[in-house]
Amino acid sequence: MLKLSGEALAADKGFGIDKAIIYRIAGEVKEIHELGVEIAIVLGGGNIFRGIESAKDGMDRVTSDHMGMLATVINSLALLQALEKIGVYTRVMSAISIEEMAEPYIRRR
Repeated sequence: MLKLSGEALAADKGFGIDKAIIYRIAGEVKEIHELGVEIAIVLGGGNIFRGIESAKDGMDRVTSDHMGMLATVINSLALLQALEKIGVYTRVMSAISIEEMAEPYIRRR
């Protein structure tokens, strides 16, 4: 299990996705994968949206959490693209239903 902060994808910009960073991370994941290690990555979305901060500012907590989850999916799709470009088969899973982009997460699986 590898937990990556969304902020790590932004590098010095503080927001968004830095292409060089995401490809560096993908390369490091590939090295570990080539050792035969199965990897699950949990990736945050704070480089795009910070739900808890918006909730503090008066936004409905559930809505702000959903927006944060969408930011996480955006980051996950970016990492998927980088990994698959270097030959690492990848799956994105989500607890929210967006089946055109991610498989549904089912806890018992």
